[in-house]
Amino acid sequence: MTASRSTLIAPIPRPGDHVRLVSPASFPTREQVAETAAVLESWGLVVEIGTHALDRRGYLAGRDEDRLADLDDAFRDPAVRAVIATRGGAGAYRIADDLDFDAVRADPKPLVGFSDITALHLALWRHCGLAGIHGFVAGSRSAAATRRLLMDGEPAILHRDPQAMTVAAEVPGTATGDLVGGNLGTVAHAVGVGLPSLAGAILFLEAERTIGLGQVDRQLTQLIRSGALHGVRGIALGRFPGFEDYTDRGWTLVDVLKDRVGALGVPVLGGIDVGHGADPLSVPLGPLAVLDTAAGTLTVAPAVSSQDADPRLPRAKREGLR
Repeated sequence: MTASRSTLIAPIPRPGDHVRLVSPASFPTREQVAETAAVLESWGLVVEIGTHALDRRGYLAGRDEDRLADLDDAFRDPAVRAVIATRGGAGAYRIADDLDFDAVRADPKPLVGFSDITALHLALWRHCGLAGIHGFVAGSRSAAATRRLLMDGEPAILHRDPQAMTVAAEVPGTATGDLVGGNLGTVAHAVGVGLPSLAGAILFLEAERTIGLGQVDRQLTQLIRSGALHGVRGIALGRFPGFEDYTDRGWTLVDVLKDRVGALGVPVLGGIDVGHGADPLSVPLGPLAVLDTAAGTLTVAPAVSSQDADPRLPRAKREGLR
């Protein structure tokens, strides 16, 4: 398999390594931070909490410059081996393109987070090609999935949930490409302000019903009309909780998905159990993925590496060292 670009793969965090909890978007509660820290400590990691992780400013975790400083400090600190977002919410998009990308390239480490943290995943992919993890550590199933991807360096093999409504929007076929994406709204809102090229990629999308079908339509249409989806090799649909029994003037989410992504002429796989809602699974973002609707699987290469090879090497050279 050939990737569309080189990918920056960080080393696996080991027991005894330090990880940093940061709040790039909305603020968490002290209880949420304590619970997340306890899970990470149970994995043998040493947890540090960003200076401004509990700050509050409206719905944000403090001022933009302070949230950015916490992120940059984490990526610059050689003792920190992974950066964990305490939560999503809103605000990561305000600071995403101001990160110290030179520090990221010099000492890559994975970012774990989802929802609004999609803005950071997109920026890190656009500027550095850094692989990360769409996931979090709340809930036993989610925590176990994230641990496997973060500390065991396992590939993700995600099987279609046949009960998920997005299965009805599938388009048969197989596709290979780097997996890019995350929250639909965050991806769409990055058009014109930092969305990386999706040519050669498999696009992963998920959303929850804090929006209606019209907004889903607008977001998908913005991606289509902007040309952002030119060259996309496949679409993987994650969770869309809240839309299961929702109808708007005779249309359901499936109708919108069929009308928009179903017309792209690329394979579409539904029912990937990643996104919002209770105890979702996690998935690497950035590494090479294979989408196969016949098998009902999305297989993604590891987001971290146990190899001693230089993580800045192009994929083909790294794989040649194995």
